[in-house]
Amino acid sequence: MDDIVKAALKKWPNVPACYDWLALDARGQWWMRDERTQAAGPFPQAKGSRIEHEKLREFIHRNYECDEHGAWYFQNGPQRVYVVLECTPWVWRVMDTPGHAVVSHTGRAAVVQQAWLDEAGRLYLTTDIGPGLVHSLDVGAAAQALEQADWGVTQPREVAAKEIARLWGFVTRPQPAAR
Repeated sequence: MDDIVKAALKKWPNVPACYDWLALDARGQWWMRDERTQAAGPFPQAKGSRIEHEKLREFIHRNYECDEHGAWYFQNGPQRVYVVLECTPWVWRVMDTPGHAVVSHTGRAAVVQQAWLDEAGRLYLTTDIGPGLVHSLDVGAAAQALEQADWGVTQPREVAAKEIARLWGFVTRPQPAAR
């Protein structure tokens, strides 16, 4: 977490949390969801505005965390902005290099522990920093990594998509009433 964010938390410790204003899609893109977008429907049916500003994305990446209930958030100064997840808290990029390194959508390196495949053919990885979906563009590289046992795993386990959040202990749509 950025030092400036830590300082803001100390200065203003009781700022109310924000819900439904920020979302992460299955391709690792951030979406800002204003009141009009929220009124139009849930994410991802009503997406909002994709965050294109590189420095803002980098700030979100550095301050992206998980609370004790499995809800992911972006600490924006003194305000906690809870994230609506289309799928998982991490979206993995698999490098098409020897060893097939895995990096999150935020740029964090991860060590693969297990691979999972759902009924729709989506590939997930559980890692030392948490669970995530393999980016759709990187499924080929991930298949090579499994074939070559680059991660110490050769066969993905089966998982039902509807069970993923419960199985891995994260919240896809944090709500204030549930807290």
